[in-house]
Amino acid sequence: MRQGKMKRYGIIGNPLGHSYSEQYFTELFAREGLEAEYHPYAIANVDLAKELLTELEGMNVTYPYKEAIIPYLTDMDAAAKTIGAVNVVKNGKGYNTDWIGFRDSLRPLLKEGDSRALLLGTGGVSKAIQHALREMGIAFTLVSRKCGDEAVIGYEEVNEEVMQAHTIIVNCTPLGMHPYEHKMPNIPYALLTENHLLYDCIYNPEKTLFLQMGEKQGCRIKNGLEMLHLQADEAWKIWENYEF
Repeated sequence: MRQGKMKRYGIIGNPLGHSYSEQYFTELFAREGLEAEYHPYAIANVDLAKELLTELEGMNVTYPYKEAIIPYLTDMDAAAKTIGAVNVVKNGKGYNTDWIGFRDSLRPLLKEGDSRALLLGTGGVSKAIQHALREMGIAFTLVSRKCGDEAVIGYEEVNEEVMQAHTIIVNCTPLGMHPYEHKMPNIPYALLTENHLLYDCIYNPEKTLFLQMGEKQGCRIKNGLEMLHLQADEAWKIWENYEF
C-alpha cells in the first residue's frame, strides 16, 4: 500500500441513489492499494459545492449540475469548453470525460448504415453525446419538450420518417432513472426495427423501460454502465496522472 495522507474524492448530484461511482472508485482504491476515499454528496443546491471544490482532491459532477457547476470553476479544458458541460473537476478546473466514455462504448456496436442519431434531451449529458457524435462523423437530431431552437424538434414530430432516418436513438434524459423508473421518453416505439440501436445513458436500473421497449422490437440495446466505467477511468487519469 502506498503510504501518505488520505485523499478524498467525491461526486455531487441530486439524487445520487442511482450512482455506482462510490462503489467503482472504492474498489479501484482497494485494488491499487491507495490511501483514498470516495463519498457521494447529494447537495440540494449547486452553491453548496463551493467548499467541496477546495476540500476534495477530485470531484465528479452528475445530474443536474453538469452545467450549473461551471460558474464556480476557475478554468475548463478544451473539450469541456466546447461541450458546455463538466463531469470532472480537479483543482477548480473542469473537464468532460463523458463524451469519451460514450464514444468508446458506442463504437463497437455500430453497423453499416448507422449514420444518423436521434438524441432525446438537450441537457449536460446530451451536450457530451453531441460532441462525441461530431467527432465520429455521425449526424444527429435533437428532440426536446422545449423547441425554441429550429435545430431541435418536439417529441410530437418524431414520426415514421424520422424514425426510419435515425437508426441510433440515445436517451439523454433522466426518464428511467430513480425516481422516474416507471417513465420513458415519448417516442413511437412500435416503429422500432431490428435496424435500430437504443442507447440509454442510464445504468441503474440495468434495463430501463426505454431499453425494454427496444428489446421487444428486436433492437440492439446498450445501457450506460460501460460509459460510466470508461469516463471514470479517464477521470482518474486526470486526478492522479496515474497510468493503469
